[in-house]
Amino acid sequence: MSGHNKWSTIKHAKGAADAKRGALFTKLIKEISIAASMGGGDPNANPRLRAAIVKARAASMPKDNIERAIKKGTGELGGGTFEELVYEGYAAGGVAVLVEVLTDNHNRAAANVRNIFNKTGGNLGTSGSVSRMFDRKGVIEYDAEAVSEEEVMEAALEAGAEDIVNEDGVITVTTAPNDFTAVVEALEPKGWTSLSAEVAMVPQAYTAVDKDTAAKVQKLIDRLEEDDDVQNVWTTVEYPDDFDPEA
Repeated sequence: MSGHNKWSTIKHAKGAADAKRGALFTKLIKEISIAASMGGGDPNANPRLRAAIVKARAASMPKDNIERAIKKGTGELGGGTFEELVYEGYAAGGVAVLVEVLTDNHNRAAANVRNIFNKTGGNLGTSGSVSRMFDRKGVIEYDAEAVSEEEVMEAALEAGAEDIVNEDGVITVTTAPNDFTAVVEALEPKGWTSLSAEVAMVPQAYTAVDKDTAAKVQKLIDRLEEDDDVQNVWTTVEYPDDFDPEA
């Protein structure tokens, strides 16, 4: 995902290098496991598990990995117990940051997240200070050079999507959270390969920053995403056109 594209700024590291791919798989396994532990191992009866599996498939996770993660969650295989936590704060330039954590050690996760904010020029806020700035949405992305915008739009809207936007070479399909799986399952048979597919926290408005501030925000995002307990990082940042978050 590119620097200017708003979706790209959220998850730019996804699938970049083998090491990052491995870290992504670790996070997806945790997400699948906790979904299975909370709602059972049948994705047809567990919407959260269905969404987690869709996200894993979009990241090209092997089927065996997905099945093992489900079994860990249901107790068929040994696995740890994870706790869900959400931290809210601000990065440089007043950019809102929402951090979703899955951890087996509350104290470790809290200390690590606080330390990362402090060392990168950010600060943690109180509960509700940032989450109110985001809406939960299903988001599916395609390479605009690989698929037809008209065909995606027709199929997605028919399946119940809310919006389709083509920006900076990425076609973004947005859905209500409850419609996400249905839309993905309607699009998959078309044979199109998605860049990503997940239920995301979408900013209601974005915070434009200059290049220097963008670098500070990106440092915070990178440090958070490198932490094993951090599952997702959502921000309101809108990078300047000449900034490359991969650089």
